[in-house]
Amino acid sequence: MRIGIVNDLQIAVETLRRAIALEPGLEVAWVASNGEEAVAQCARDRPDVVLMDLIMPIMDGVEATRRIMAETPCAVVVVTADVARHTSRVFDAMGHGALDAVDTPVVGGSDMRSAAAPLLRKIRNIGWLIGRYGNRPALTPVAKPAPNRDAQRLLVIGASAGGPATLAQLLRDLPENFPAGIVLVQHVDASFAAGMADWLNDQVTLPVRLVREGERPLPGQILLAGTDDHLHLLADGTLRYTQDPKESLYRPSIDVFFHSVAQHWRGTAVGVLLTGMGQDGARGLKALRERGCLTIAQDQATSAVYGMPKAAAALQAAVEIRPLDQIASRLIQAFA
Repeated sequence: MRIGIVNDLQIAVETLRRAIALEPGLEVAWVASNGEEAVAQCARDRPDVVLMDLIMPIMDGVEATRRIMAETPCAVVVVTADVARHTSRVFDAMGHGALDAVDTPVVGGSDMRSAAAPLLRKIRNIGWLIGRYGNRPALTPVAKPAPNRDAQRLLVIGASAGGPATLAQLLRDLPENFPAGIVLVQHVDASFAAGMADWLNDQVTLPVRLVREGERPLPGQILLAGTDDHLHLLADGTLRYTQDPKESLYRPSIDVFFHSVAQHWRGTAVGVLLTGMGQDGARGLKALRERGCLTIAQDQATSAVYGMPKAAAALQAAVEIRPLDQIASRLIQAFA
């Protein structure tokens, strides 16, 4: 895999070079010192992955991500000195299609391999995502539960690249009295999941917070998966985090959660799959459709990255394919 580095600090560039050199099969394609250079470099020589800093002269990482995803799309990972301090910018970049974010490795008192481990793990995951390492194992099909019309109603939403801004737009169009519990699975690192919940709280009317172990989804609140473990719905209707399946590329996985809802939820459920690279969520959405649920995938024109919804469409997992600005009204109608 060929990696582009975008950073105006030479010490950061050298640290990233050293980190990449630790992983067999990775090589540095080029280095850019600001976003404008990165856009030009991608146009001349598109790499497999771009490691994008946020704060740079001439053009910052948010605008550079927007330009790259619009003109020469490739996998972008935000790599900056302190992700937690720049939550808003991180989610702006993810809104334009960045896949993930991680702190720039700091060698300090630790060895380079330990310091680089989080970054290298994300690069490996992207390698699986873009097909450099073959296909991941398929999930086991789930049995169809018996419906219980008196049970509570549930809306489940999955998103990845481009998800934060897309989720904000969708959720702000839902009313305060929306009658279903809402659970979100966004591909986001646990280290800034809480920051995303706070960021969404500033964008939407309904309160947003992280899922607490053992709770049940209830109307009037939005719950966001908040760890690097997978979120599961159990047969008793409670939400739990689990490490299994350990081989899953995505943590948390939309497929894993959607499958658990298809297997265990006894009432009315609706599944929505939004923008994102790869195929996570498509098989889970199909499981929901086979259970008899309404399933919706975002259309190509309004997706920042038309990967996951495209996979859902190819599997005929979506009952309906809709532009983003029509999904909220359809959900209000579905739960009326």
